[in-house]
Amino acid sequence: MISEYWPLYNLVLRTAHLELRFPTETELGELATVAAGGINRPGQRTYLTPWPELSPEKRGLFVIQNHWGCKAEWESSDWVLNLGVFADGQPIGMVSLRGKEFAVLREVTTGSWLGLEFQGQGHGTEARTALLHFAFEYLGAEAARTEVFQENAASQGVSRKLGYRPDGISRDVLDGQVIVSDRLRLTRESWRHVPHTPVTVSGFDGCEKFFLGDAPNP
Repeated sequence: MISEYWPLYNLVLRTAHLELRFPTETELGELATVAAGGINRPGQRTYLTPWPELSPEKRGLFVIQNHWGCKAEWESSDWVLNLGVFADGQPIGMVSLRGKEFAVLREVTTGSWLGLEFQGQGHGTEARTALLHFAFEYLGAEAARTEVFQENAASQGVSRKLGYRPDGISRDVLDGQVIVSDRLRLTRESWRHVPHTPVTVSGFDGCEKFFLGDAPNP
């Protein structure tokens, strides 16, 4: 019955090897355990919010509370679609798609994390592809943006492989030091000229108003 009020529970993005969807509470606990097992290698930094460096228990709790918060704070003018990533039914990480004033700006940002044991197998590229397909082909996004630490070679590689182009830099403070991120941008036109794995979407009926409010989907 809850899906009558929150139809996003029915939304599923599928690729050849992955399924992206809202996790059940049990699955959310399993995803927290994956995160507790580690998502960064020693010395690696991937987020301005240094949650991957927390203790395993706090890292798992962060995943749970962040997921709950994204649902609780959802507004059609400012939303974060936070989905579990499953490979053959096994939880391996999470991805996020954010739209702020999306009905007007038609731009999204993406984020993701995978458990250490599931990295380096192409899952990150495949999961991001599913999010971008949904954003461009279902929500009518005009562009997707991301910011990546210059030292994060893996995420840089995924972005450029999918057609993102340089869009300047950002400078922030992390651990008392300046850290530089590359801003990257992918337009819908560029997306459609880059080969990528097929994606299918189910359960979108009834979800559109959560992303666009009363604005029409172009």
